[in-house]
Amino acid sequence: MTSLPSTSDLALIADIGGTNARFALCDPSLPVPELHEVQSLRNAGFASLQHAAEHYLAAVGARPRRAAIALAAPVDGDGIRLTNRAWSFSRHELRASLGFEELRLINDFGAVARAVPVLAPSERVALYGQGHDFTRGPVSVLGPGTGFGVGLLVGDAARGWHAVETEGGHVGFAPLGEEERALADWATARHGRVSWERLLSGSGLSAIDAVLRQDDGATGSPFGGDAPLRDPADIVAAALDGHDVASRRALARFCAILGSVAGDVALVHGARAVVIAGGIVPRFIPFLRASAFRERFLAKGRFAAYLEPVSIQIATHANPGLLGAAMALREAGPDPAAAGPQDTVATS
Repeated sequence: MTSLPSTSDLALIADIGGTNARFALCDPSLPVPELHEVQSLRNAGFASLQHAAEHYLAAVGARPRRAAIALAAPVDGDGIRLTNRAWSFSRHELRASLGFEELRLINDFGAVARAVPVLAPSERVALYGQGHDFTRGPVSVLGPGTGFGVGLLVGDAARGWHAVETEGGHVGFAPLGEEERALADWATARHGRVSWERLLSGSGLSAIDAVLRQDDGATGSPFGGDAPLRDPADIVAAALDGHDVASRRALARFCAILGSVAGDVALVHGARAVVIAGGIVPRFIPFLRASAFRERFLAKGRFAAYLEPVSIQIATHANPGLLGAAMALREAGPDPAAAGPQDTVATS
């Protein structure tokens, strides 16, 4: 992060997930916007997105006129509700309350997709394949965090890129083998329907770990009973330490499922490259590379050869969602909030 420019043209950018709200200031006119005054706030400390934004702006002493906010939620219409956080608001009212002349709301993995073409080589790691220079799409963008995001980048460097925002993380989970069928049964009993997000997320890793640690002797069946849920960060740390067999088993199963899902997404998108982002995977890249991820990515029957040349990369930029939000302010078109409310805000 460089020193804050003395200019009134800085915009607010934010990346709002289920657990953290990340904020920064930027000059979106730059070819690759620089992020200034980056702060990450815990959502649990604030009653709403408006309160979190007001806290940040007061802390940095800024009154921007423009803003772009990436959200872990669908962003159509005026009423917005986060998928994994009990925050809801009106796009039009938020713009007025914070005094913005322009407010753009985008999906969080739509933001990550927008960031991909401007990531420096040092901000991504080639997991498999020879890398990808991002001169031509399609590029699938996906990753686990508090939830599981999926986006699509189409176009090319010469004619321009377009990010397609999706809710692909809520596609139904297709288990393979006894362990994954047990995981599906466990999640079905608790949620009624099992999507990718139920397993490929922080809470999903905790669930995988709990199911696989259930005591055969105590329950009389391989996957009966209920083991306590552990913190996903603790599971990853224990797995990487190498001495906790249960944690390594859970993380290995997580990686295998991620491989299957990434391969499915690449088939659906016709992807030339897959970029994995989110707050979880960059913590254990060597473990992922040594896991069954690649085997499961390619395990698509007659289309294994089709997926063989697809480059798989991991975004290691600290805040790709913020970078993508900054890129969104460069896009042409009217501010959607300027037309006023279209929907009624959902209430809990």
